[in-house]
Amino acid sequence: MLQQRTLKSISRAVGVGLHSGQRVELTLRPAPADTGIVFRRVDLPEPAEIRMTAESVTDTRLASTVSTGGAKVQTVEHIMSACAGLGIDNLYIDITADEVPILDGSASSFVFLLQSAGIALQKAPRRFIRVTRKVEVREGEGANEKWASLEPYHGYKLSFEIDFDHRVVNSTGQRVEFDLGTGSYSRDIARARTFGFTKEVEYMRSKGLALGGGLDNAIVMDDTKVLNEGGLRYDDEFVKHKILDAMGDLYIIGKPLLAAYKAFRSGHALNNKLLRELLSHSDAYEVVTFEDEKHAPRGFGEVARAW
Repeated sequence: MLQQRTLKSISRAVGVGLHSGQRVELTLRPAPADTGIVFRRVDLPEPAEIRMTAESVTDTRLASTVSTGGAKVQTVEHIMSACAGLGIDNLYIDITADEVPILDGSASSFVFLLQSAGIALQKAPRRFIRVTRKVEVREGEGANEKWASLEPYHGYKLSFEIDFDHRVVNSTGQRVEFDLGTGSYSRDIARARTFGFTKEVEYMRSKGLALGGGLDNAIVMDDTKVLNEGGLRYDDEFVKHKILDAMGDLYIIGKPLLAAYKAFRSGHALNNKLLRELLSHSDAYEVVTFEDEKHAPRGFGEVARAW
């Protein structure tokens, strides 16, 4: 049987929120089978739990924000991406502010935290959402067109194309494909950082956003070059970060997907719209388990080793 996974022990981190600039403490805790991934706002007078579902996403401006009642957690996509990449099914994420710490701007720090805690198998089958027919969402026309789709696939594959008219981005390639069955999430995707342009950063800060952002947690470019002293981590780091984000946004559905995801200029809003579109068609998906691991797609049976 392909089993559900949680952590063997507790793991902690301290950082700042990308947009709020607030100091925040994060504690990752094991959770029982069938719990799912649950954020817990432990700083509130009455601690609140926010379970990951497509409907829990309430804001997609600049990041994915989830909420329940009056409690919210912003910028969940990087830690959710790490959970997707390592196959974590059940996890409590205790947090002391309303935004996940940005750490180094990628998912690699979260991968390190999860692997440091160790991954434990649980006595319950992993449940997958298998896409059975194509589902697509589109917005805009012409130069403003963007779209995202999910198609049947025995595994999990993501193809993303960006469209930035900038000499640095143009020189690195604007399309990438990642297949969980043949690639390594930790090696190929997790280290890709969020990115922005100096003029955008200045504008966002004037609006009270990106207060925790800087060269230590984002790729920053002016009109002609990357300003980070170490340059890029991957030749195609920009579009790989979009894959990273998409994996996090899509994992908010609450179960791993068996599908081929394709997108052009998509973002947090369109990714969540795609999940809701999928769930609105009962004939477009089914929930499956694998009693025999041999029948599971490549990339889902292996358990990531402790760091």
